[in-house]
Amino acid sequence: MIEIYTDGAASGNPGPGGYGVILRSGNHYKELSAGFRLTTNNRMELMAVIVGLNALKTPGQEVTVFSDSKYVIDSVEKKWVFGWVKTGFKGKKNKDLWMQFLNSYKLHHVKFVWIKGHNNHPENERCDQLAVAASKNRAALAIDGPFEAEKNSASLL
Repeated sequence: MIEIYTDGAASGNPGPGGYGVILRSGNHYKELSAGFRLTTNNRMELMAVIVGLNALKTPGQEVTVFSDSKYVIDSVEKKWVFGWVKTGFKGKKNKDLWMQFLNSYKLHHVKFVWIKGHNNHPENERCDQLAVAASKNRAALAIDGPFEAEKNSASLL
């Protein structure tokens, strides 16, 4: 059984953002994080799950993802995202990330557990620290290309 803890952060929403991930299985423990110069909190919450799932080396794993994001958990557990696929994500945001998520999700047996954010849950607090630190590391902020392209094309309308 693999546990993945995730969190995302954005200052300004949109603004600089980051994600934090903890992977844990038995004695194995790994932390992952990265920051982006312009993104949203929801994108970082979803990106954290994607990065966590993509870090798994063997398909078919039993995985529990712990997140404080109702956006991510409800979209999957209430099967909204599968309906969005059928409609081509019409009127929905973050299609690029949802498609990446679905490609990773289908490789494993994934269960989601919602945890209340900022409630002294040790792994959630650590993921938040990783996400915030990544978002503030100005020298290492990547470009969230699909988000910036979408934002720029929307401003031209």
